Amino acid sequence: MKIATYNINGINGRLPRLLAWLEQARPDVVCLQELKTDDAKFPRAALEKAGYGALWNGQRANNGVAIVARDREPILTRRALPGDSDDAQSRYLEAAIEGLLIACLYAPNGNPQPGPRFDYKLRWLERLNAHAAELYKTALPVVLAGDYNVVPTDFDIYSATSSWKDDALLQPEPRAAYARLLAQGWCDCLRARHPDERIYTFWDYLRNAWGRNAGLRLDHILLSRTLSPRLRRAGVDRAERGQHHASDHAPTWIELDWP
Repeated sequence: MKIATYNINGINGRLPRLLAWLEQARPDVVCLQELKTDDAKFPRAALEKAGYGALWNGQRANNGVAIVARDREPILTRRALPGDSDDAQSRYLEAAIEGLLIACLYAPNGNPQPGPRFDYKLRWLERLNAHAAELYKTALPVVLAGDYNVVPTDFDIYSATSSWKDDALLQPEPRAAYARLLAQGWCDCLRARHPDERIYTFWDYLRNAWGRNAGLRLDHILLSRTLSPRLRRAGVDRAERGQHHASDHAPTWIELDWP
């Protein structure tokens, strides 16, 4: 089974690119982030025509997450991250697909920092850690996939002393939150399969970042202990970032030995 995460950065504006990638890569499940559309304008019909059932939690102009599955209909299990009933931002979606529990997440960016947006990011990551711990305890086969908006270590960015050093993505607090998440027992698939490679999933639109390969690793797929022995391959479809009118993220994917 091939599972991917893809921050599409506006699903309607980049729908032709998404459909072309789906046809070429043929993932079984894709977690999409930053839809930037309300629920009524989500392109369900176009995805169904391409062979994908979908669940989505949209938000106009900002945020928004979706889970799409080839030749299947995802079964909704959770529409929001628990821990704050007043949180109106569309950043989390959870579904059952073919015996797997798949969570799609879009963590807050947190800039500028310090400030209220950074504080919200840290609270959100703590809520994620708490919910992930509960999922992990169940021993179910769980996938946590999405744009975590955290560069885990200096090895996950082209230059730790660059203009990014004061960015919320690299600060000690979100890095520590991600480290605590892994300490629960989750497997970081890209790093597990590419332990010595500088592998990136995001290249900014500014300063010719793509041309210079000035990338960051922000998009992560984590597996519970039930699934981690079944991990076969992991990678990034980085060529997608070089396409016309591309997202600033590239699809990140794994292949599992799963029926």
